[in-house]
Amino acid sequence: MATTLITGRPWRVILLFSVPLLIGNVVQQLYQFVDTIVVGRQLGVSSLAAVGATGSLIFLVIGFAWGLASGFAIPTAQAFGAGDARGVSRSVATGTALTAATSVILTVLGPLIARPCLELLQTPPELIAEATAFTQVTFIGGSTIMFFNYLAAIIRAVGDSRTPLVFLTISCALNVGLVIVMVGPLGWGVAGAAWATVVAQAISVVLCLAYLWRRLPVLHVHRDDWRISRADVLEHLRLGLPMGFQASIIAIGTLTVQVALNRLGADAVAAYTAASRIDGMAVAVLASLGLASSMYAAQNLGARRPDRIRSGTIQALGMAIVASVLLGAFMIAFGASVVRLFVGEGSDRVVDLAHQMLIINGVSYWTLGTLFVLRGALQGVGRVAVPTITGVIELVARVIAALALGAMWGFVGVALSNPLAWIGAVALLVPAYLSAHRAFARMPVEPVETTLTTPVAVVNPAEGAQLVDAVFTGPAPVAAARLSALRLPRRIRRPR
Repeated sequence: MATTLITGRPWRVILLFSVPLLIGNVVQQLYQFVDTIVVGRQLGVSSLAAVGATGSLIFLVIGFAWGLASGFAIPTAQAFGAGDARGVSRSVATGTALTAATSVILTVLGPLIARPCLELLQTPPELIAEATAFTQVTFIGGSTIMFFNYLAAIIRAVGDSRTPLVFLTISCALNVGLVIVMVGPLGWGVAGAAWATVVAQAISVVLCLAYLWRRLPVLHVHRDDWRISRADVLEHLRLGLPMGFQASIIAIGTLTVQVALNRLGADAVAAYTAASRIDGMAVAVLASLGLASSMYAAQNLGARRPDRIRSGTIQALGMAIVASVLLGAFMIAFGASVVRLFVGEGSDRVVDLAHQMLIINGVSYWTLGTLFVLRGALQGVGRVAVPTITGVIELVARVIAALALGAMWGFVGVALSNPLAWIGAVALLVPAYLSAHRAFARMPVEPVETTLTTPVAVVNPAEGAQLVDAVFTGPAPVAAARLSALRLPRRIRRPR
């Protein structure tokens, strides 16, 4: 459902808009949280470490595929915003074909490269067998993950941001139930945890297709639409490939961290895995505020309200810092107790290492909150160069810190790679935003009347998060006759 952020108190509209985003991120983190508990307690620390050893490789491949599929939905959003019904259906056909082609490549090549890649990452020998099994199953079912992400993206592209959240919640609930059964009573081991995700995503794909067929005729594809032109393919790839590469930048950094961890042994890998699951909950909160800030800035720029951008960004930054302090205090005080949920008795060293990482991250969350909000605001107003450069800075800082500090200080050195990467990015973002802030002060305030909202895609991947795209709405006049041709859902047919 279309949402306007150009009226009301800035902090309030940003906070309310971030709630659905937060719920989606938290739901994803929760099912990963449960997966980790089930694997760690049912199968042991070694199996937990094996699953953790696959994270960076899977994120590199699947993350790129997610970004690619999300980019394929951008032309759909553009055609919808222009009132071009034929363009919408042709874009859906093109994106579907490209998503299918990518899925075939992933399904065929992924299982073949799984073990060689894990060995290249210096995965401990005792973890190779289980890590390979988990990775191969994930790649075999990669098409379900890709299509769910693509279908959710095109549903968002026509202004419906709630339905993908509903299907995501159903998928995560199914995943939790399936992982308990497949790892426990069925005894499928770590492969069962991977199959649980694949089956849950497949069911969600079916639900998305049923919803599209019944409720969103604008996204229906007709026979003529499958005559895909070379220009259509190139346009979708032009938008999809950069989004895939942006997700991969984060993944490359995590790969380096994984190599440094693998050199330290199974306990270090298990500790980092457990700590990352807990840390992911905090990151989800801050990432949601950052994405909401991006949407808020974009809408108010379109509404010619630079004054609201200035005040809203400052207020969002204040909320992020307050949230960072509270989250950090929780990690420091209760981190060890939460880590013990993942491991059984006799794993004190794993608990101690994981708590060290949570303390290091906890005292640094204020930098991460600042990073998300300022990066989001700059992306929202179209200043994408600096946010892109900060992604490269994070990559370089994380690689250098993980390898150099890991060699000197072991696990603590590797754990320091995250906050050092955040600090490096913030060092560039702060002066870049201050420059934009001063520019907004010189801009005239010329509010425009909102007529209809048009979807625009935004990329803002969080650290290790699965959410790599979103759609915000900005004011844009569209002819009524062209709107009627789209047969819009009732709740977004008319502006309010």
